Amino acid sequence: MDAPVTPPADRYINRELSLLEFNHRVLAQANDPAVPLLERLRFLCISCTNLDEFFEVRVAGLKQRLESGAPSAGPDLMTPQQLLDEIRHRSVGLVRQQYDLLNNSILPELASERVHFIHRADWTEEQQAWLGDFYNNEIVPVLTPLTLDPSRPFPRILNKSLNFIVRLKGKDAFGRRRHRAVVQAPRTLPRIIRIPDHLIEPGAVSYVFLSSIIHANVAELFPGMKVEGCYQFRVTRNSNLYLDDEEVEDLVRALEGQLAASRYGAAVRIEISDQCPPDLSEFLLDHFHIDHADMFSVDGPVNLNRLAQVCEITERPDLLYTPFTQGLPDRLKTDESIFTVLKNQNVLLHHPYQSFAPVIDFIGEAAVDPNVLAIKQTLYRTGANSPIVDHLVQAARNGKEVTVVVELMARFDEAENITSANRLQEAGAHVVYGLIGFKTHSKMSMVVRREQSGIQRYVHLGTGNYHPGTTRLYTDYGYMSSNKNLGEDVHKIFMQLTSLTEATDLVKIMTAPFDLFDSLVRKIDQEIAHAINGKKARIVAKMNALIEPQIVDKLYEASSAGVRIDLIVRGICSVRPGIPGFSDNIHVRSIVGRFLEHSRVYYFRNDGKEEFFCSSADWMDRNFFRRNETCFPIKQKPLKERLWADLELFLADNTDAWILQGDGTYEPLATAGDPPVSAQQNFLEQLGNPG
Repeated sequence: MDAPVTPPADRYINRELSLLEFNHRVLAQANDPAVPLLERLRFLCISCTNLDEFFEVRVAGLKQRLESGAPSAGPDLMTPQQLLDEIRHRSVGLVRQQYDLLNNSILPELASERVHFIHRADWTEEQQAWLGDFYNNEIVPVLTPLTLDPSRPFPRILNKSLNFIVRLKGKDAFGRRRHRAVVQAPRTLPRIIRIPDHLIEPGAVSYVFLSSIIHANVAELFPGMKVEGCYQFRVTRNSNLYLDDEEVEDLVRALEGQLAASRYGAAVRIEISDQCPPDLSEFLLDHFHIDHADMFSVDGPVNLNRLAQVCEITERPDLLYTPFTQGLPDRLKTDESIFTVLKNQNVLLHHPYQSFAPVIDFIGEAAVDPNVLAIKQTLYRTGANSPIVDHLVQAARNGKEVTVVVELMARFDEAENITSANRLQEAGAHVVYGLIGFKTHSKMSMVVRREQSGIQRYVHLGTGNYHPGTTRLYTDYGYMSSNKNLGEDVHKIFMQLTSLTEATDLVKIMTAPFDLFDSLVRKIDQEIAHAINGKKARIVAKMNALIEPQIVDKLYEASSAGVRIDLIVRGICSVRPGIPGFSDNIHVRSIVGRFLEHSRVYYFRNDGKEEFFCSSADWMDRNFFRRNETCFPIKQKPLKERLWADLELFLADNTDAWILQGDGTYEPLATAGDPPVSAQQNFLEQLGNPG
């Protein structure tokens, strides 16, 4: 008998470093000449936004662990300090690549396409005059320059806001010498200003940075003194929210207070113009109580993500992805009631290739149907001006029994969710908030309808949010059905969410934090048993993140037993593949393309009795143990065949696929001369109209 293989000491890839690797893959899209130029700029902006959130949440959390005296290593054997040091090293390189790509590739290529960002030195007299008027009329009225002295301490700096540190020489109006000042750019001001067409060459599009306009005119803010330097800076703060469920009496009020406070949380990073002298940089570091390791010197604007607005220009569609029209299943291309359709067959929608409109219409039709008695809905992310919320409000006003479980703690969407919850309550809906410590992350809705045959439940279950904006950008599956067992399961889960009682005897749906983890472990064990008995064993799982250590260990066990495992993980992945005798049957790929891969699909071969599941849950400890999640089976043969074809297409992709290496890095899949295969492009052509 072969000796057991000794696992590597660091058998798990660190989640933070894996997340940085994902950001490198996003940035690679910005460097891909096959991607339209303005879309490359958009990917650059996304990489910057991702890095902001990484520092606001992940780095902030690590710093808090250190400050609280919890320096022990995690499952990956890295201590918080070791991890912060490695994050610093990798983040510096990532930021350098971002600005190098902007300055030496994207901006010059945009200029060659007659999309210009005009430097101060290149403004014409006419442009200077127009920008001077813009400065006096639009900017000066909202600026508040603050000279620093003991009676005027350093102002509070808003998270991720644009600011300037100014060096002064001379005396103020009261005869006292002044050395430094701070100018804050209010968020009401646009960061990029478009130059009117009559001031530029015909057919061109030209912009000026707000920072350039303020810099050019900053001396006017300090008459009588000499401005010897003006330098941009931007502070990223801890944006984690902390609520004690034993102390909070009013969740909404407590959360609103936390949201206000988080704008001024502890500083975790500062970005400063690389032209800033060392003494001013030291002054800023000292004020914000952060180290040199938290400072990033940048060659350009400190808020690159604001460049995203340039990607919306309508004059240059040739620099953007070709627009596409979302498709519909044939059964939904009629004026037939959605309830009639679902009485006869289940519907599987694949967004964004297929429209989210049937889901919106499902709630909209229910809101006005006199036979509908009740609507129940979970809302994790809704977005502003949500049509789903509009229909729920209308349903409540029409006398339907409307119950909505709103998760207030959806990170960075808390304020919009509070607004939606208030609207629903004012309309007469029953609004229940997610339980503190157990986010309601499941995506489900249920319509209860009185029909001749009796009470009938119709359900929608999804892998993604009820957010009309992301349904055109994120890939997700939505499943609509009138199946009796499925409807009863959803009913029991809603009862659990509102009454906090146990949902027992579920027939079809697995839920977290209750049986989902154990059920998945049993599914993996099932494949292990088949492999040990000499049968073919296979697992294919697609998700956003995979880091739960017990699941990772179980996958290692399955690999050692001979189970073939294909993982399609967009972002964080702690599995270390390809270790001989230990994880050499595990293959991990990440698809990064035009759309953000967000769907969760699990496949188990089960000795030929194939099982398919869609879910709201990634394979993370938070999803298994600290969230309400749903995982539902797809049992109809045509839909199973479709899901399998989709998974095979993801595994055949050699255009947008990256392969995880054993050291935690990713390599783009080499095509070796094979014809290019893009899963996303194939889906566009199969399900929608690519334009």
